[in-house]
Amino acid sequence: MAHSEGQFAGRLAVVMGAAGEGNMAQTIARRLSSEGATCLVTGRHRDTLETLANDIGGHAAVCDITSESDLAALGDRARELGGVDIAVNATGWGLIKGFLDTTREEIDRMVALQFTGAFQFYQAMLRAMNDGGSLIQVTSATATIMLEDHAAYMGTKAGADHVLRCVANEFGHRGIRANSIAPGFTATPMTERAARNKAVVDCFAKAYPLGRVGTSEDVAAGIVWLASDECFMTGETLHVSGGLRLRRNPTTAEIVAAAKAAREQRSA
Repeated sequence: MAHSEGQFAGRLAVVMGAAGEGNMAQTIARRLSSEGATCLVTGRHRDTLETLANDIGGHAAVCDITSESDLAALGDRARELGGVDIAVNATGWGLIKGFLDTTREEIDRMVALQFTGAFQFYQAMLRAMNDGGSLIQVTSATATIMLEDHAAYMGTKAGADHVLRCVANEFGHRGIRANSIAPGFTATPMTERAARNKAVVDCFAKAYPLGRVGTSEDVAAGIVWLASDECFMTGETLHVSGGLRLRRNPTTAEIVAAAKAAREQRSA
């Protein structure tokens, strides 16, 4: 179905990581579609992708971001659809593990997903991108501020952010912008366990000057601006975290104490 209205009418948006029901990438795809974009949603699970694509009048393609051949095929599919105008990588693995306890297998898996996979996603999208396009990485506030027991996650997100700076420098002559968007704690399927615990959410919310944690809708709104013709920014990170970086994330001890206090209060 062609999208004839909205600021992104006639443009193709590729959204990576949209195979999880109700996840951030799905929210992003729905918002971009509502702004007129034709979305090519991609990830590892065909049924979920096709359901989403049917809902928003877009296209679906199965792609494992850790597979170079899958990414090449995704680029080919995007070219068949007229070339990429907007590309968003919203994949991630929220590994919580102490530094000394993190295994080589976990490090390799994290690097494959959040660094090597992201790098090669950018390559595939740039090869298929039209002049004036926008490449966007969903990163994390933790790429620049501390959150305990997240070293592998934080390091690879920070690395991908720096790769995008290189992209911005190299491809700016074509009008292509490359930026990251950095949420803080956000209620998504990736954070589902913590997000169900009000005490944990409240512990994080205290660190946000705006008084609440973020939502996927907040991130999607930021992506709409980054993808728009009004955005004169490249090689930067847009922080959509309610002022979190003015303060800090809670420590693990503070999170555990808050959860324990809530349990004791319920049982009293």
